[in-house]
Amino acid sequence: MTSPSTENLPDEAQLAIAYTAAAMRRPLTVFLELDARLARIVAATNEPMLGQMRLAWWRDMLAKPFEERPQGDAVLDGIGDHWAGHEAALSALVDAWEIMLAENLDAAAALEFATNRARPAEALAEMVSSNAEQSHAVGRGMIRWALADAAVNISSSEEREILLQQATAQLRDRASYPRSLKGLRILSALAERSVRKGGRPLMEGRGAALTAIRAAMLG
Repeated sequence: MTSPSTENLPDEAQLAIAYTAAAMRRPLTVFLELDARLARIVAATNEPMLGQMRLAWWRDMLAKPFEERPQGDAVLDGIGDHWAGHEAALSALVDAWEIMLAENLDAAAALEFATNRARPAEALAEMVSSNAEQSHAVGRGMIRWALADAAVNISSSEEREILLQQATAQLRDRASYPRSLKGLRILSALAERSVRKGGRPLMEGRGAALTAIRAAMLG
């Protein structure tokens, strides 16, 4: 078994993992590592068809039984170890990043992207709670993170504005997070701060640490 690493994750992701209960750190790490892997595929793609092929490989792997998947990749192994039975949520993550390969991103596509990108967060809540309403609320709450993070990293100013507009519309949605998933609360709080500052990086400035601490204390 290959353990996933957080070395390629941004500071806010590593902070979220650190504040997450020990039993849920690996599942959260795998989700964020896969998200980062897919984001890099999209960022490096100049020909959409090639990007779609690379994303399709992940979709195909998620559809296979664990024993039929190749071994040795940290993220893929981590999916088998920590996401068995929840692969559909990770397939939604692949679908999310495929949307970003489109030539133009409109408001509807941006919201669809974020909804799919937040689906693994909802699945994490389902792993620790039988409260379906709370799990759905966690997914909705993480939509703002999906949008804000994408806005920070996208190169097109027009698409950035679309993402921020959609993120702003999500600010009034509040979620109650399971105590074992404080990391998701932190990501959501940092995303809200980013949006209110016009799309600044999530960990920019000393206020970011205070925001994260306050979010953790609420759990």
